[in-house]
Formats: sequence, structure tokens, C-alpha cells
Amino acid sequence: MAQNDLLKYIRNIGIIAHIDAGKTTTTERILFYTGRTHRMGNVDDGTTITDWMVQERERGITITAAEVTCFRRDHQINIVDTPGHIDFTAEVQRSLRVLDGAVVVFDAVAGVEPQSETVWRQARAFGVPMVAFINKMDKLGADYARAVESIRERLAANPVAIQWPIGSESDFRGVVDLLTMRATVWPDETGSTPEATEIPPGLEDTVTEARELAVERIVETDDSLLALYVDGQDISAVQLQQALRRATLSGEVNPVLCGSSLRNKGVQPLLDAVVDYLPSPLEIPPVEGSNPNTGATETRPADPTAPLAALIFKIATDPYVGRLAYFRVYSGRLKVGTRVLNATKGRRERIGKLLRMFADSREEVREVGAGDIGATVGLKATFTGETLCAVHKPIVLESISFPEPVISVAIEPKTVADQDRLSDGLKRLADEDPTFIVRVDENTGQTLLSGMGELHLEILTDRLTREFGVTGRVSRPRVNYRETVTQLAPGEGSYQRQVGGRVHFGRVWLEVEPLITGGGFAFEVGVRGLPEEFVVAVERGCREAMESGMLAGYRLVDVKVRLLGAEVNDETSSEMAFKVAGTLAFRQAVENAAPVLLEPVMDVEVTVPEANTGEVMGDLNARGANVREIDSRVGDIQVVRAFIPLASMFGYATGIRSLTQGRGTFTMEFDHYAEVDPQRMGAIAQGLSL
Repeated sequence: MAQNDLLKYIRNIGIIAHIDAGKTTTTERILFYTGRTHRMGNVDDGTTITDWMVQERERGITITAAEVTCFRRDHQINIVDTPGHIDFTAEVQRSLRVLDGAVVVFDAVAGVEPQSETVWRQARAFGVPMVAFINKMDKLGADYARAVESIRERLAANPVAIQWPIGSESDFRGVVDLLTMRATVWPDETGSTPEATEIPPGLEDTVTEARELAVERIVETDDSLLALYVDGQDISAVQLQQALRRATLSGEVNPVLCGSSLRNKGVQPLLDAVVDYLPSPLEIPPVEGSNPNTGATETRPADPTAPLAALIFKIATDPYVGRLAYFRVYSGRLKVGTRVLNATKGRRERIGKLLRMFADSREEVREVGAGDIGATVGLKATFTGETLCAVHKPIVLESISFPEPVISVAIEPKTVADQDRLSDGLKRLADEDPTFIVRVDENTGQTLLSGMGELHLEILTDRLTREFGVTGRVSRPRVNYRETVTQLAPGEGSYQRQVGGRVHFGRVWLEVEPLITGGGFAFEVGVRGLPEEFVVAVERGCREAMESGMLAGYRLVDVKVRLLGAEVNDETSSEMAFKVAGTLAFRQAVENAAPVLLEPVMDVEVTVPEANTGEVMGDLNARGANVREIDSRVGDIQVVRAFIPLASMFGYATGIRSLTQGRGTFTMEFDHYAEVDPQRMGAIAQGLSL
């Protein structure tokens, strides 16, 4: 079979969802039913294949995305099981960047939850077609219709239910395929032998109505089928499936299926839906990139005979083989022993071992072709988001952007030996995780670790101890504040000093003004005749000064600098002098521009029993919450959504348990930076814990 024909039989998919929706359990069942494993792993027992890290098995959560490969109906399915916790959102983002499709898992009781919204939004941003799987249909309070409707309302999506459950809660035992009108039940506990059966009496009317709605939504996406439908002609199940596939690939609709992964029901039809409705590498647009030599936009088709183009999407440390670089090949072939170009850095690398990963185990292969995912060992200078390509046909693919960390801790090693191990461990962890930032505080000399949340940093410090043998003291978490300016203001900086046997002189006039949120840093030259090297030096001085603000030393953001003038001495002016002068002028201008402190504000969703809503609301108000909505759910449950400053949320897990006798839960994710209340700004500037 030709290589391009083989690509039709590849599916690169991710399993994504809110925490505890059942992603890992679903993945474990997929591996079992496709014959890749001979026993079903259990999250609670710590026996899962994809949650292989010690911390994952201890806590029962997914921390790193795990890659596995299985086969269904002669199709190769490369699966990435991603974390659900918001602290590990980088794992989801970089996985979605290289995947062609996704299965989004929802809880049949809760429906769409906060992290469901986040991963759905991320998948849409990358143009990834999605199939929805309503899991936990055996759970008390499960409501399939309501869960489907929550997808429509909260995600502004167009879900099409192509299955209907037979029974619900403890009585859930099977599904009806609404396109073929065939029923399937799972009579045995393992779910290995699904049985075709008749639609149960009493369910015919409901199923007929549900099918009519599904058919309407499908034919709306296809003009030829719509004409047949309007004329009252029959439309076959095959025609509906073909139209549904086209609409799913274009993002017009999202097929919805249901089941209970824990009870081993509904997983085989989900696998068939992956094959039937999610794209092969041939069905996604050719990847775009830029030629590093000319800057021109170029494309690479999913063709093994085309020039190589591959994207590194993850770096991991393996205790047996060392530094692993995970990649997706978009075009061409990556072969053992060949030399490739890291086009992002302009460096050549040699491909040593090539591996096909199966969670924490691996299988050596000789080559990985277009449309496939693999890993390689020995790329010392290549990192996440960088492009490997053919030396003679360079291309730089779009990199992967990650959110900035919002929380930090300080770590101090106990001994000199710990210091060496700490440095090595931090470097390797920072290589793996783009949202983990390490820096040294200039004022205190402390090593600061910044991450996405308390759990994120807790896991990382635990890994330092277990994997690298580091013992040290870790401070309480602190918020990563930011500073910015609120008005236009000028500044002047002058530097004249004898250094290294010669006088260095430079004088600069500039002004600063605020940019829109997310604007970062902009530099504009409003003076003529100044040598280019001095302009570059002034900009470099301003950029370095951005790292430390005037109010409390936090990084400045969203500032525009305009260089207004400069004084140059032909004999004594130097780049160093203009860099320092630029820094001094920038700091003076910021001080005059009414700087303010910004703090991260979290989007928080609190789920509590109705009886405890009053106490919880009072506590949230005391924490400075801006309550957006209160919603009721089945079983006298209230859901409160609010914006709350991150500084007020430390220790909230204990607080909510205390207020609700352990029945309350919450999730939160970073939403935006907002100006700090002036009453609290002074205390923060003095380093007090708020």
C-alpha cells in the first residue's frame, strides 16, 4: 500500500476534559478493548498505564500528558491522555497543537465544568475537530439530555446526539445508535462482549424523537441531503454518517456519545466514532511555516516524500534513556542516523534513537513518517516549540505559546551538595515544563520557582526531592504581581563614568505610556541621526528595566517607550553608556507615569450544598469576590462562579471543607490581571502576606 494511502488509517487524538471527568479511565478501557493491555488499570488503585508517575498514582490525577498507540478496525490511533487540572494546562495546549482531533469527556451529572470550557476553547483555537463523550451515565443524577444542552449553551457549540442511553444511573446498561437505530447492551462486567438487541419497549418514542432532531441537525450542514429531507425522501444511515463526518471535520457540529467507562459500557462505539468522524493527517490543511532565510510563508503537505517538517511539542526526562524529545512529523520522514536542521535556532542535530512511546515504556523504530508521532533521544539543544526540518528546505513552524506563571515559592538548599543537585534538577524540570520559570531574586539572592498554581509547585518540589535527591526549605506560596503605568510621562537619563581606562558617556530623553492589556513592550524611535547601535542599546536598557518595577520590584508589563532625543559625544559615547542611560531614563519616566500594581484574578467555581450557600457566600465576599452567577443543580447543589484575587485563595481548599463539612469543592483558573485596591497596595509593596 502506498504511504499516502496508509495515512488514511492514522488518527492522532487527545482525550481532554475537566478534572475527574474520566479521561484516564476512558483511555485505560480503550487500551484494553484494542488488545494493548490485558487488564484494566484503575485510577484509585494506582494501576493505570498512562498515569505512570509516582505522584500521579498517589494522588489519582494526571500530571503529564501520556502518549499511547492502539489499533481499531485496521486504523492506528495515537492517543494523548492529558491532565484535567488547570495547573497543568500547558500539557493540554502543547498536545492540542500537534493533534488532529479530540475526544472531550464530560461528567453526565455536572455537564460542562470550568476546565471543560478551557480545553474546548483551546481545541477550537487550534482548529481541532471534537467528539463529545458523556461519561458516568451510571452516576446518581446523570442526565444525558441536560449534559448535551449544557454543551450547546455554555460552549456555544452545535452538539449532535448520535446515541441515546438505555437506562440511567444504576440502571444504565446500553445505548441506541440514532443513525442506524440499533441498540447495544453490555451484559457482562468486563464489557468485552457487547450484544446487539432490540430497542427496549417504552423507549421507541423517545429514540424516534431524538433521531429526528439528530437528522435535522446533520442535513442542515449538507445542501443535497437537506433537499432530500425537505422532499420527504429517505436518507440512509451511510449518507448521514458521511455528512456528519464532513460537518465534524469542518467544525460545524460535534457528535455526542455516552457511556460509563468505569462500568465498561460505551467505549467500543466511542472508538468507532474516532475512526468514523475524526480526521486522518490527510484531512487537515497542510501545515504552514515561514522560511527562515526569506521570511516567506510556505506549506508542507502530509506526504512522506515531501521535505521533512516536524515540531517538538514536549521534552521529558526518562530515567533509562535520558532526555526525550517528543515530536509530530507533518511532512517527510525522520530516520535514525540522519542530520536535520533545528530551523528555530539554525543548528544541525543528529537523530540517534527513534522511539514509539507507550506511556513510560518504549519501542525502537527506524523511522517515523508524515502524520505520525514519536520521540527521539539526544537532542541537547532542542526545546519545546522548535522545528526540525530538512537541511536543504528550511521551515519554521508556528511555535507554542504558554500562559505566564502566577504564583511563586522560594527554595533554599540545606547543603552545598544540595545546591548542585538543585541546579541540575531545576534545569531539567524547566526544560520539560515551559510554565515553570526559575529565577534568582536580585534583592534577596533567593531562588524563586514560579508556576501555574499551588499544586503545580507542590508537584515540582516533590519531584526535586524524589528524582534529584534535593533537600531544602520551601517558602509559603507568593503571588506573582505585575506593575504597569497609567499615563504618559517623560524621563531623562545621563551616564558619564570612567570604566576600563576610558570615559563612557550617554544621555537620553524618552517617554513612556500605557499599552492595552496584553500589549507587552513596544519601542518607538522618535529621533533621527542617532547611530543604530546606540538605539539598540537604549532599547536593551529599557527591556532590562522592565524586569523590576518602581512600586515593589515586580515586572512591568504593557508599556510603550518612545525615544525622543539623545546627546552623543563622538569621543566618549558607547553602547554601554547608552544602555545605562536608557535604563535610568526609563525608571524616571515610569516613576512619573503613575505606576500601579496588578494582581492575578482567578475565575473560581464553587460547588456547595444549598444549606451551606450562605456561609460560603459570606466567606467569598470577605475574600474580595466579584460573584458573577449562582446556578442550581440536581440534588440541592448550588454552583457559585466568581472572580477572586489569587492572593485571597491560598488555603481555600481547607476553608471550603470546613464550611461545608467536607462536601464543598472548587476549581479555579487564571483569568486576567487587575489593578490592586489602593488600600492593599502599600502592604503588598512592603512584602506583607495578604
